[in-house]
Amino acid sequence: MAIGLFILAVIIQLAMVLAIFLLSLSRVTGSILALITVLVTAFISPWSLILGLPIALLCLVLLITPIRQSLITKPVYKALGGAMPSMSDTEREALDAGTSWWEKELFMGAPDWDTFAKYPYPELSEEEQSFIDNEVEALCTMLDEWKIHHEDKELSPEAWRFIKANGFLGLIIPKEYGGLEFSSYAQSRVMSKIASRSPTAAVTCMVPNSLGPGELLMHYGTDEQKLRWLPGLAKGEEVPCFGLTGPEAGSDAGAIPDTGVVCYGMHEGAQVLGLRMNFSKRWITLAPIATVVGLAFKMHDPEGLLGNPEKTDYGITCALVPAKHKGVIIGPRHNPIGSPFMNGTVDGQDVFIPLDYIIGGVENAGRGWRMLMECLGVGRGISLPALSTSASEMSYLSVGAFAKVREQFKISVGKFEGVQDATSRIASNTYMLEAFRHLVTCGLNQGGTPSVMTAMAKYYATETMRSVINDGMDVVGGRAVQMGPRNFLAIPYQAIPVSITVEGANILTRSLMIFGQGAMRCHPYLFDELQLLQSEDKEGALKQFDNLFFKHLGYTFNRGAKAFVAGYVGGSNDAPRFADNFTRPYYKDINRLSASFALTADMSLGLLAGDLKRKEMLSGRLADIHSQLFICTAILQFYQYGSKSVAERLHAEVALKNSLYTIQEAFLSLFANFPNQLAAKLVRFVTFPSGRIFAPVSDELKRQLGDTFMDDFAANPFRDYLKTMVYYNTEPDDVTGRMEHAYQILLEVEPLWQKFKKAEHKDNFEGLTFEDHVVHASQNGDITEEEAEQLITYNSIRYDSLLTDTFDKHLSKVQERDNPHSLENAVHRLTDYAELKSNAQLNQASNDKDLPQTSENMASIDSMPDNNQPTGDANPNHGYESDGDVKMVNEQDTVKEVRAQTDFQNSHPQTEALGSRHRDAASHLNERMSYNHQLNKDKVVSPDNGQDEHAQQTESSDSKWKDGLRRDENDNV
Repeated sequence: MAIGLFILAVIIQLAMVLAIFLLSLSRVTGSILALITVLVTAFISPWSLILGLPIALLCLVLLITPIRQSLITKPVYKALGGAMPSMSDTEREALDAGTSWWEKELFMGAPDWDTFAKYPYPELSEEEQSFIDNEVEALCTMLDEWKIHHEDKELSPEAWRFIKANGFLGLIIPKEYGGLEFSSYAQSRVMSKIASRSPTAAVTCMVPNSLGPGELLMHYGTDEQKLRWLPGLAKGEEVPCFGLTGPEAGSDAGAIPDTGVVCYGMHEGAQVLGLRMNFSKRWITLAPIATVVGLAFKMHDPEGLLGNPEKTDYGITCALVPAKHKGVIIGPRHNPIGSPFMNGTVDGQDVFIPLDYIIGGVENAGRGWRMLMECLGVGRGISLPALSTSASEMSYLSVGAFAKVREQFKISVGKFEGVQDATSRIASNTYMLEAFRHLVTCGLNQGGTPSVMTAMAKYYATETMRSVINDGMDVVGGRAVQMGPRNFLAIPYQAIPVSITVEGANILTRSLMIFGQGAMRCHPYLFDELQLLQSEDKEGALKQFDNLFFKHLGYTFNRGAKAFVAGYVGGSNDAPRFADNFTRPYYKDINRLSASFALTADMSLGLLAGDLKRKEMLSGRLADIHSQLFICTAILQFYQYGSKSVAERLHAEVALKNSLYTIQEAFLSLFANFPNQLAAKLVRFVTFPSGRIFAPVSDELKRQLGDTFMDDFAANPFRDYLKTMVYYNTEPDDVTGRMEHAYQILLEVEPLWQKFKKAEHKDNFEGLTFEDHVVHASQNGDITEEEAEQLITYNSIRYDSLLTDTFDKHLSKVQERDNPHSLENAVHRLTDYAELKSNAQLNQASNDKDLPQTSENMASIDSMPDNNQPTGDANPNHGYESDGDVKMVNEQDTVKEVRAQTDFQNSHPQTEALGSRHRDAASHLNERMSYNHQLNKDKVVSPDNGQDEHAQQTESSDSKWKDGLRRDENDNV
């Protein structure tokens, strides 16, 4: 009995502690409740004081301020103060730059789903949609990326004029200054569509609308500066560039050696106070054609000319200088991995500029780094993710079309499981990127400069795009390797490193920025604590730290308790009001993982402190967890506003499972490599008590998505949706339209094509070529002449779509490719194989007629091949799809079929009219076919009768065939 009471009392005490943490009670309230519980359980069982006395003593320490500060607060303050590295003004500004949004909810471990549900889903206004449908569409028709890359090495004058005249450089500029003032989502959509046609043009339009003078002027410029520059930038009369990086400053842009020293100098004939500038900038996009240059430099005032003799170093400052200003040297172009967007150098030696060239005036001297961090964040959240999403979406469309059109081993390559392993990744990653784009621009549309979210967008969008393009190259193989104007993958593949490198190199972004800035911007207490640790007023800071530190502890224990409960009974059931049976379990997983992340992040920050800055692999894993949680919510939001079709659900399911598995593996890798293994094992026990909870995507799901990847229209609404996101066309002579054209034609004739190819594989047709087989099937009555024409036409289009380019021996001029299977050339593919074989069989039959009817001879006759029986592979299906609804000509005599053929609502007179040229060629081919293969099914007649009739038919056929051949030869002459 006593043992039972003791166990009961201990359980009550532990439940009390868990309840205090779960309810997030304050230090005072929680301590009082704990003391009361200890007293009550002491009456139940005095032995419970074994646990109760330590709890009671801790509560008394927490309640009595002098004791608490002496035993806990002061030692912690001193230890953390010594562990934290000193923070420069530049670092402090960088960490303090920007705002936070939904990523903060996920970091803190308790996402507010009601808030999430209220986020306005980004949509285009009528004006924005019209611009995309008209101006952007028109620009895309002007762009030929092969010509830009390999011939002109720049945009055409026509394209440049159109870009400037139609406001492409002023998407972000307010209408009062002549700009378009588009939303963040509209900017992303504009850049995506341009990039789907020409990455060079997209980068050209991207820079002025992201990190450039326009963005800085809008947020920080004086009224005079805005009036001076913004109208010209909006109209394209001014072309901007921004000089930040240089030979000594890349990822560590804060280390720029460029300087501006306050002094007096001459400007426009008068002596004014200004800056003597020395700078050397490299890798500056649009520099070779810029009319105005933004410059970042370190500003110094050694003489105290600005009025504060004690302040000589102001830090990073931004100024705006005309490109023609005396001493500014716009240097030669760079060649960024073959991508011919304008990129070059800007230099200056002892260049004097007045102080009012500083963006925002003297008041903004030294605030340049904060300005850059906030503006760079917006660019990272819109431009590069837009380009990455576009490249992935074009890969989805083109690789999907190729996977269906291209056949090997008698089936579409997209049916092979090895290929589906790659295509399922292309499909799910593209879905993720489109979802990611929507949630990020949703946050940007609401204002603010969420630097952590945009860092996530830059890194994971560009890295995912790299994966998609690489998978596409693997699937398309030789068709993508051979360069030329037919290649739809090589140029995006070639440009991948540009996206990875610019606007914050990816290694730096993942290993330092995402979690480093995330901890400062998203943690509810950390940044304020850090400020107090470095305060010069230690006594005053200690009092504030005492209060803040115990709030921080309460927050940590609360998340730990939530993670512990979730680890054993599952995550919280909290979810947005629109959650359904498919999405609700994923919200539960996110709740659990978010609480686990909050606890793990606090463990890392608390135990490693400043060392975490150097533990970049651990920081990178924390960045993966935080970012993938954000990505999961983006997928769920995008799915909510999508078609919710079976196909789209499949995309979302695979994308979600990939993200959740990535999160789990990042957790476990962090625990395995954490320096303090005792703490890591304890947190792992709390967060993953049963080990791994998520499995990789199953092979079955990959197969299903691989099949869906090759579908279109109602069978795959997501593919249909992607056509509206990019420059989509089906022109047979276009770099991307060629493959899509073949794909769409295949969708129309697929049942007929599948049935014909299966019969062909069974050796049902005579002849050596595809054209021979079509003629044989047509003459046998297996297909109609119209169906024969459809097969010949599709085969011609299919073959052309798979052709790669050839060049002269100097690789300077692309050669014309001949298509031997075209309607015009198909007649030359016909052979006399069937006739020769038939004649040989007739001769053999005639000889056999004169032989005595012995058993040996009868056996020889019986062993002759039967043309009406298949002699091919024992497997009749051989991997082909089911026959579908196509019927042979002898099955089409029903009243229902006749009525169906006279359904004028389903006719396409315009298409038929436009296809007259091909119809003429088809008629010509049919005529030649009739001359070449005028044979009936039973050419091998019985020895007893019909020999004379057959001879007459053969003679007639030979005569017509020869006449046709003569006419053909005359035509050729």
